[in-house]
Amino acid sequence: MTPPALPPLSRAPLGKRVMVLADHVHPFVYRSAFPQGVPAVDAVLAAGDLPGYYLEFLATKLTVPIIYVHGNHENEYVNEGDGRIPPRGVIAAHGRVVEEAGLRIAGWGGVPRYRTDGEGQYTPTQARWGLGRLAWQARRGVDVLLTHAPPTGPHAGSDYAHRGCPDINAFMGRRHPRLVVHGHIHEYEGKKLEYLDPESGARVINAYGYHVVDL
Repeated sequence: MTPPALPPLSRAPLGKRVMVLADHVHPFVYRSAFPQGVPAVDAVLAAGDLPGYYLEFLATKLTVPIIYVHGNHENEYVNEGDGRIPPRGVIAAHGRVVEEAGLRIAGWGGVPRYRTDGEGQYTPTQARWGLGRLAWQARRGVDVLLTHAPPTGPHAGSDYAHRGCPDINAFMGRRHPRLVVHGHIHEYEGKKLEYLDPESGARVINAYGYHVVDL
């Protein structure tokens, strides 16, 4: 049986630029003069735990797609009358593949369960089934995997609540995304902002705060 081909060590640039954000309303972004001082981007990738008003602010300030997944605090909603509604003007990507700005983006929000009553958390069975289904949707390949939790490896937190999700690694191994964008890890603990995953060839970036990334 012929073994599966390994991803190339380097890939030709796509000529795309994206802004990635997670977990923190950054004062340089959330200001009246935004996007002044920020390079033009093709899309925004929001990796969770960002309030709905912030996502809607981005949608009013930029004319590019805003793609997001929810975090473990599920604060992406906005108050409307007596209830909460999803943010407007942005694209929810959890559990599906979206095609925007010439990019195929697979989304998976939330984190591995760390308490029984927590929102935005999933069991190992839910992760295995959900990310397996997402991998099937991504069978034609994806450019970006957008998650809230990190994969296991260098970016996983040292405590149980911030551990990595092995099913994210399994997705990476099956579909070899060019870029993996995650949130959830607020403190770097001496970790690098990004690393290259040796198994899948993916570039893995912690989106905490905000960054501009060339693809």
